[in-house]
Amino acid sequence: MFFTIPTIMTWARIAAIPLIVAVFYLPIEPASRNLLATTLFVVSAATDWLDGYLARKLNQVSSFGAFLDPVADKVLVCACVLVLVHLGRADVFVALIIIGREIAISALREWMAQIGASNSVAVHMIGKLKTFAQMVAIPFLLYDGMLLGVIDTRLWGVWLIWLAAIMTVWSMVYYLQKALPEIRARSK
Repeated sequence: MFFTIPTIMTWARIAAIPLIVAVFYLPIEPASRNLLATTLFVVSAATDWLDGYLARKLNQVSSFGAFLDPVADKVLVCACVLVLVHLGRADVFVALIIIGREIAISALREWMAQIGASNSVAVHMIGKLKTFAQMVAIPFLLYDGMLLGVIDTRLWGVWLIWLAAIMTVWSMVYYLQKALPEIRARSK
């Protein structure tokens, strides 16, 4: 199940990451760079929902796809947050929270899988809400302009990325609490 339609979509999301970064090095006007990067991100983010839907609909769910999908999400989000920090559109503290949480929870999940307790840190709705908040905040900050002449995407993006950072901490605390009984049992 390495090259199913859903898995190819996930690979495409990974391939889009350097393209989104490279857009900001193109010799075109800033507004065009912002629009192009935003469009690439939104299309990539949409494939996150679509590949899961298609995997279930086409009966192409695989353990490899289940592994690759969250990796693609995390790398996409982390790369874009770093670009936003570089552009001065996101605070480095937000980047540390988001990237640090992803590393910590990935390591926790790997360890819990090794000890046979992966169910205690299975994906939960709070993690999905955290990802949704990030996937809404990032395109607002990538666009960095007035949307439809009335929505200041920088202003809304800053508020949303901080909301996403708060939800990121909340989800990390949730997963750590779920894992704590196993951690205590194994450390005795």
